Amino acid sequence: MTRIAVVYDYGAVNAAEIMLGLGPVGDPVFVGSASEHTGPLLPLLAELGDVVRLEQGFEAVVGQLAELGVDAIVTYSDEMLELTARLAERLGLAFHSMDTVQLLRDKSRQRQRLREAGVEQLRTGVIHDPADWPAVVAAVGLPAVLKPARGRGSRDTHLITDPEQGRQLVTRFLGTAEGADRPVFVLEEYLVGRPCGPFGDYVAVETVCTADGYRHLPITGKFPLLPPFRETGGILPAVLNGIEADAVTDLVSRALGALGVVIGITHTEVKLTADGPRLIEVNGRMGGYVNDTCRAVFGFDFVELSAELALGRTRWTPPPEPDRVHFQWRPSGPVQAFTLKDVLGIEAVRELPGVTSYRPMVEAGESRGPSVATRHLDTVSGVVDSYEEMFETVRQVGKLLAYEFTFADGRTTRLTSGDLLTHPITPLTD
Repeated sequence: MTRIAVVYDYGAVNAAEIMLGLGPVGDPVFVGSASEHTGPLLPLLAELGDVVRLEQGFEAVVGQLAELGVDAIVTYSDEMLELTARLAERLGLAFHSMDTVQLLRDKSRQRQRLREAGVEQLRTGVIHDPADWPAVVAAVGLPAVLKPARGRGSRDTHLITDPEQGRQLVTRFLGTAEGADRPVFVLEEYLVGRPCGPFGDYVAVETVCTADGYRHLPITGKFPLLPPFRETGGILPAVLNGIEADAVTDLVSRALGALGVVIGITHTEVKLTADGPRLIEVNGRMGGYVNDTCRAVFGFDFVELSAELALGRTRWTPPPEPDRVHFQWRPSGPVQAFTLKDVLGIEAVRELPGVTSYRPMVEAGESRGPSVATRHLDTVSGVVDSYEEMFETVRQVGKLLAYEFTFADGRTTRLTSGDLLTHPITPLTD
């Protein structure tokens, strides 16, 4: 019996997807704790496979996994990369090295290594304390992007155009936290995208990494970001000519080599600029929603493939670009605190030509605090014959799909998914 340890928490795939993907390969052994995301799922995970609890301590976890005889280890969560690397090292299993994980998780260290390797020379600065702000902003210049050195989903990520704006944000993020609770922030030179409308000015690349080299999935295009950096969905294939596509994948390969990645699946975001492709960031796991796309478009499961790679089975050939346009449109909720009261127009959206599925991401009655992070309300997936048809379908979704929000001041407002594209950003408070 093949056993695969899955170090589990919030990530690119959920428990059901993991079970579906691992089924043909082996039995899962879930490694997790009573975290905000995993805690409520522990009874379900226990029904799906063995569960090893992190609360018992690292050495006990190592011993239990050894006793169970796990043959491979994987994770689909950014937060669990370091722990997975430690466990893999102790158990003699294949995974990213600890050095590579640190580079993948820490954006400041990642940029430093890319500079040292001559891959890119982006101006960056590290902010440990509000007192660091004047020197860092002077060195990096404006406009710039302020973001956590470790984060996901554009959490606490802001475009800084004014020194005072940046100082206030840094003070809010770092002014009260102390010791290990104080986060580290990075200020990065802002990469100006070339005109790409109506498409977004960046793309994503999923890469299968083995000792034999890097094999890239067809490049995924993007819908335009909502301010400041909230994602709104993906488009496959991306609108790139062959020369530009080769430049993107060459940049990704050189970055992965510089970071020491030799196994697993990675997700890299690349900005399209007038001077060519530039790296936004490299992530040490598959991208969110990518597994859905792989199953629907290419007929294979990335979870299954990740397990095969962890077991040392490295033979895989990238599929060709699809001959139709596949898209996932994901409306993002307001940055203000809200409670979702109701969603209207779902059936009408499902009946639109080209729409293949609708999936809610936030249920009626759920609340969210103020945040500039990407937080999708739902996903509308579709397949059409042209990009023009795709944008027309999205326009129709924008009119039909509506949400009733209650905001912090008590008012209830109905906004369509089209309205959310221009919904004003107000100052956020903790």
